[in-house]
Amino acid sequence: MHESVGLATGFLIQALHRAGLATLTHTPKPMSFLTDICGRDKDNERPYMLLITGYPDEHATVPLHALDKKSLDEIASFI
Repeated sequence: MHESVGLATGFLIQALHRAGLATLTHTPKPMSFLTDICGRDKDNERPYMLLITGYPDEHATVPLHALDKKSLDEIASFI
């Protein structure tokens, strides 16, 4: 179940990005507070993540450290 929600969320984030929107994901633990705030059924529904979406400021930038990516050889090994 979590895998399906994660994949669908990834596709949604990519679609929002291509539409020019910025996103911020947040997965607080525990998430039960959100069920209470929204008045949802505790037995049949569980929040997975908060996805904050909006148009970025015209002067928004990506932090330089976020642009420094490791090479594939640094993060994976193939046997």
